Amino acid sequence: QVQLVESGGGLVQPGGSLRLSCAASGRIFGITLMRWYRQAPGKGREWVAQITSGGMTNTADSVKGRFTISRENANNTMYLQMNSLKPEDTAVYYCNMLIGGRGYWGQGTQVTVSS
Repeated sequence: QVQLVESGGGLVQPGGSLRLSCAASGRIFGITLMRWYRQAPGKGREWVAQITSGGMTNTADSVKGRFTISRENANNTMYLQMNSLKPEDTAVYYCNMLIGGRGYWGQGTQVTVSS
């Protein structure tokens, strides 16, 4: 059984920063792809960023230059460093990992950007 546990969400003022974490536990046999998604109120789930097992990254245009994805292979953990946050970044953020050919989701963590 694989579980993904997210942390790091919260309330932040515009222009502030947050760092999200997503840790995988259980029977882990090779994490090939790690991704972050988000879902704002009343909208569909949106892809935000991804990182491959080889460390190649890609981010959505809406967050490029502000968000950085990284991973720590030894601890099966990935991060999303979010800087220069805007009110439109408000959403529930979900992590997703491709492990052994199957996709797994975290429970989601709320990020609210507001003054």
